Amino acid sequence: MRFALIGCGRIAKRHAVHMARIGKLIAVCDIVKEKADALALAYGSKAYYNIEDLLQNETNLDLIAICTPNGLHAVQSIKVLQSGIHVLCEKPMAIKRSDCQDMIKASEKAGKNLFVVKQNRFNPPVQTVKKLLDEGKLGKIYSIQLNCFWNRDPAYYANSWRGTMALDGGILFTQFSHFIDLLYWMIGDVKHVRAYLNNYAHKGIIEFEDTGVVILEFENGVSGTLNFTINSHKKNMEGSLTIFAEKGTVKIGGEYLNRIDYQDIEGCVIQDMPAGNGANHYGSYQGSMSNHDKVYENVIKFLQDKEPVYISSAEGLKTVEIIERIYEASDSRLK
Repeated sequence: MRFALIGCGRIAKRHAVHMARIGKLIAVCDIVKEKADALALAYGSKAYYNIEDLLQNETNLDLIAICTPNGLHAVQSIKVLQSGIHVLCEKPMAIKRSDCQDMIKASEKAGKNLFVVKQNRFNPPVQTVKKLLDEGKLGKIYSIQLNCFWNRDPAYYANSWRGTMALDGGILFTQFSHFIDLLYWMIGDVKHVRAYLNNYAHKGIIEFEDTGVVILEFENGVSGTLNFTINSHKKNMEGSLTIFAEKGTVKIGGEYLNRIDYQDIEGCVIQDMPAGNGANHYGSYQGSMSNHDKVYENVIKFLQDKEPVYISSAEGLKTVEIIERIYEASDSRLK
């Protein structure tokens, strides 16, 4: 497999490791010359400083990963697809559902695949509980509770695209889209939303909320709540999903859905799960479980053997659609 990267920031380095492990990282691209040069040097790749040059000169690529700011994902993915190359887009797929729809249309027209990183689906506790749900071992699902309590201090947003409405879009897109994805994947589509948002600790720093409380009604009748904030004091506190059902209660918890914190299930005990990967570390803060190895393995198996894909563009669209509906349901989008 011959790969390229667009965007050479921190998450791109995670992609580069796995591209080099299973294939060859042919080219990298970033408008910041120093970033592109450094990553190219590390992997013996060609450095480019704009997408057009890369696509014009590298005509024998299998897949390009888009690792740029959220607000650029759509236009850049479409350019790559139109050039006849598969795309793996970092989360979120985009920050508007209409952009996601345009991306899917471009993929279909070009006859090339558009994949979206959904790394939390590969967490061992998530996989285990998803299997219980699919097998009906929890019975009828009554309600769910999703908690996302992380820390992002002013230094995180300094001199960055993060915190802007145009390129970031909101903390549900940048920090918690992987968690929102699991609501759709494990529970189902959303029917009604009520949302309350506020910016308590980041006024003048970010253009949107730093805290939200959301009430959800799913199409299948399940009710749910989402509580999210980036104001956990000094460090991440919790990323958890609790399911209350007819035959049991289970809580996937830890900082990033990395362990089973509670279980009481009829005739079933969750045990002996794989340890799973650690979190993605970014200096003074960390993100979700680092499952990019499994993302790439899934992409390769799909492209080569047509095995089921965990990271389809249709489901990437659903995540964005749910987030957009949450923001639309709030009294006002903070700026």
